[in-house]
Amino acid sequence: MKQESWTEMDDYICSRLAREDLALNVALEDSVRAGLPPVNVPPNQGKFLYLLAKIRGARRILEIGTLGGYSTIWLARALPADGVVISIEAKTEHAAVARKNIQFAKLSHKVSIIIGRAVETLENLIEEKAEPFDFVFIDADKANYPLYLHMVLALSRAGTVIVCDNIVRDGRVGDFTCNASDVTGIRQYIDLVAGMPRVESTALQTVGSKGWDGFCISLVTA
Repeated sequence: MKQESWTEMDDYICSRLAREDLALNVALEDSVRAGLPPVNVPPNQGKFLYLLAKIRGARRILEIGTLGGYSTIWLARALPADGVVISIEAKTEHAAVARKNIQFAKLSHKVSIIIGRAVETLENLIEEKAEPFDFVFIDADKANYPLYLHMVLALSRAGTVIVCDNIVRDGRVGDFTCNASDVTGIRQYIDLVAGMPRVESTALQTVGSKGWDGFCISLVTA
């Protein structure tokens, strides 16, 4: 009954506060048709990201993990006219779906998708001395989250907001008998942000249509 109740409540919240439009629906439908894994954020969490970026006043957003572009659309819509999302996607076929969806949403002028491994792409951005980002959304392979954090901090400044998705993993992160790589990666990420003097962080559990999970939210302070 728990999952059924969580999904019903999510449906209610989304119908009232996070209504999808044609572009968002098409992004989901195209992702399903293309056989992409159904791991996109739900609408209420997409709007949560949108509002966080909007509250921050983000002009430059970095996304690690594009998938079909659903969260990318939410983030791009939070930007001012001169804003940009740089989204990193390892799989060419995912990036192709995302580009099509972003074009349909009329946001191609605000989104740049870089195809390649996130570590190498982030290294290149650091070497190029890319302008710091105002908002970062990490939603990719969990085992590499600690490495992504170190690299993202090199692309951040005081005031940068970092949101890390999937930090509960159906409660497995709190089960210390579980040593799966996705779980240990999240634990290491949380331990890192907990001990960093230039970062203030908290984490929130979520339940809903995607089950039991959560976000870690950090503010770079120096």
